[in-house]
Amino acid sequence: MASDFEVFEPDFGTLTADITSKVARIPKLSGDDKKSMVANVEKQMEEARELLEQMDLQVREIPLQSRGLFSNRMKSYKQELTKLDRDFKRSRIAYSDEVNPRNELLGDDGNTTENQLIKLREERACLLDNTERLERSTRRLEAGYQLTVETASGNFTMDVLVNRSKTEESNLVVLAIIVLVKENLAVRTT
Repeated sequence: MASDFEVFEPDFGTLTADITSKVARIPKLSGDDKKSMVANVEKQMEEARELLEQMDLQVREIPLQSRGLFSNRMKSYKQELTKLDRDFKRSRIAYSDEVNPRNELLGDDGNTTENQLIKLREERACLLDNTERLERSTRRLEAGYQLTVETASGNFTMDVLVNRSKTEESNLVVLAIIVLVKENLAVRTT
């Protein structure tokens, strides 16, 4: 099994080297040459992904005691492919004189259809609705916070303290009356 994996490694190396050289040339091209090169690299990137999947399957079939070394190599190859993919995306929009980089990045050739315009308007309206809803919720939260702050401020606290002291005073008066009533009852019974 390890030998199958090792058979795929040189193929992967050759393929990634070819992709790297083409990715470096893409920014310097324009028009049909650039489109052709991009299509070619996309095809090779797909081949590299498929080759990597085959290698991954081979690693899974390797006995556990030997798998660690191959797993580390696979991880390295996956990182290399991810970096190549990132570089490829950057090269497609870099140094383009003829085509607007933003349109190329978004995959727009400048010919927007009526359906696309309608979709954009609907998305914009949805965003505006969500923004308004968010602003209303923010105002409600701020009002609730302000009420909490006011409630916790001195006025409320003072009211509570005054009511508490009045309640304590009333309790003392009631207690004093109860004591007096008991004394009067005790004096009368004697």
